[in-house]
Amino acid sequence: MRFGSVALLGRTNVGKSTFLNAVLGESLAVVSPIPQTTREALLGVVHRPEAQIAFVDTPGLHRPKSELGRRMNATALEVARAADVLVVMTDVDPALVKTPDALLERDREVIDLLPAGPARLLVLNKVDLVRDKQKLLPVLVGYEQMHPFAALVPVTLRSGRDAERVLDAIVELLPQGDAGYDTDTLTDRTTPFFVREYVREQVLVAARGEVPHAVAVSIDAIEERERLLSVKATIHVEKEGQRRILIGKGGATIKAIGTGARQRLEELYGRKLYLELFVRITPKWKDVPRQLAELGYEAPSEKRLLTALPDAPKRRARGPR
Repeated sequence: MRFGSVALLGRTNVGKSTFLNAVLGESLAVVSPIPQTTREALLGVVHRPEAQIAFVDTPGLHRPKSELGRRMNATALEVARAADVLVVMTDVDPALVKTPDALLERDREVIDLLPAGPARLLVLNKVDLVRDKQKLLPVLVGYEQMHPFAALVPVTLRSGRDAERVLDAIVELLPQGDAGYDTDTLTDRTTPFFVREYVREQVLVAARGEVPHAVAVSIDAIEERERLLSVKATIHVEKEGQRRILIGKGGATIKAIGTGARQRLEELYGRKLYLELFVRITPKWKDVPRQLAELGYEAPSEKRLLTALPDAPKRRARGPR
């Protein structure tokens, strides 16, 4: 039996959360084309007959423009320091394939930031965008010369088969050891986290421009009823104009956000949920440490990573995969 923790690392929008969802068989992580969608570390446990893999999805490493951005980067690097295996994920830009050095430079700074010690595997995503696969060879050679990765795996994460190939490569790098989690463990995150994330996900769907980056969600109340989970939450924005956009004409937008988030949460927990949302202006929350902590974005040293909690959603029984 093999067991270990695996940090998913890389720039923003390269497919880390998409990969996590694919290997879990659950749409656990929020996914969108908007940069810096992932703000916090998210544990997802994959169970195989020969191995248990504790994946931790991390915020995309980037050059921060706020205290929130700095905390996101620090979170990713803290996860990397605690992991047994680092999966460095990147992607192919067809416009840059003819100039491999330009592709490589996008990731050099990220790779240089990673801690020494853990085994590293590089996953090159979106190779389906390149028709002539021979053009990928200089890119792969360039990554090999940049760092001695244990393996390089070109993939298209739209393909479940490719996600399994990455899993096979990861299992080979894991240490021998007993499983660290019960067989039904899916994640360590509890209801407040997923309410905040799935409400924010629906904001990403409903709004564009600066609005998604200006949004945070806080939980006002959670009440367990006999057959219903009742939640009240507040969406924080920085400006009045953003508030008007999220409320929408006649409250149509905030209603759609609430409906979408409720459906996602009901699917995750397998039970009915009542969700009431409010919108509040909280100026400059991304740069105020106290407000960041109140909104759930603690400094990394305050986080408890890889600790499955009893009220976290469990993996529901499914047929063979």
